[in-house]
Amino acid sequence: MANIPEDLYYNSDHDWVRIEGDVGTCGITDYAQGELGDIVFLELPEVGDWVVQGEPYGTIEAVKTVSDLIAPVSGEVIDVNVELTDDAALVNAEPYENGWIIQVRLSDPSETDALMDAPAYAGLLD
Repeated sequence: MANIPEDLYYNSDHDWVRIEGDVGTCGITDYAQGELGDIVFLELPEVGDWVVQGEPYGTIEAVKTVSDLIAPVSGEVIDVNVELTDDAALVNAEPYENGWIIQVRLSDPSETDALMDAPAYAGLLD
């Protein structure tokens, strides 16, 4: 069974967001990294770029496939996890900790209403 932290919101594309004030830290779920396999490269936005909920903001490349990263919330990118450029496998090892991907200053905090909580996401995986 995949690790599904209770303090996060999830979209159906297996992306998560942790909300702290007006900042959302985003990444992919444990389930997603397991399905992708060994992650080797990420194409990420730059600080200052805007992401839109439900739209691609980058790509994640694994040994066997390339997938879009889908923004769980909208806003301005205020930080990018540059450690992933040297060690993309952090997403496999720690998808909810050091494997986070971007931080966004939320443009509309109510967008989390369209996301799933942990029990709903677990239901999606069943």
